[in-house]
Amino acid sequence: MIHPKSYFKESYDINGYEYIIEGPVSPKILKTYSFDSDLTAFRRPKDQFEALVEISELEEGRIIVAQIDGHIVGYVTFHFPDEFERWSEGNHPFILELGAVEVAKKHRGARLASKMLMLSVKDVQMENYITLTTEYYWHWDLKNTNLSVYEYKDIMVRLMAKAGFEVYQTNDPEITSHPANTLMARIGKNIDNEKMMIFDHIRFKNRFFF
Repeated sequence: MIHPKSYFKESYDINGYEYIIEGPVSPKILKTYSFDSDLTAFRRPKDQFEALVEISELEEGRIIVAQIDGHIVGYVTFHFPDEFERWSEGNHPFILELGAVEVAKKHRGARLASKMLMLSVKDVQMENYITLTTEYYWHWDLKNTNLSVYEYKDIMVRLMAKAGFEVYQTNDPEITSHPANTLMARIGKNIDNEKMMIFDHIRFKNRFFF
């Protein structure tokens, strides 16, 4: 399976900032951008930026960014599931993972996350994937939002739904370890029953289907 990428770009003038939402961004262009120091949800900004560049260099990797004059204030990542997670079982090329969504605190009122997600699924290639996302409460910015885990979960579910993601059940131990944790997936229009059955078996590993 090949992984072609079609580039899209949108601009928005919000609260005095001119935001550019674009992607998938090539490694060459990405390396010319700066990275906001407030993007710390997953690792130190320098390390996270390096991770974005590495993902952009992957055949299947996709990086969508929100930037102001070449300064990244938000991003979304897509790549194959981590080899240590059950979602990589079988190394199926039609299973893609939305790995991270992050927006710098100063810019969270501009709805950049939803704009990046909706742009990311404009590419018709996305209809050839089952794109999953695992929402774990320990990655959420509960401190700065003053929300409960369930309020935050509701926000994440509604956010992902804007890009066509739906909640799916699973017996994955990390998801079931807390009721706020959630598996969501977007099923591309070109996914057939055979591929859905593979996804179902991965979701309910070690469970018999009749």
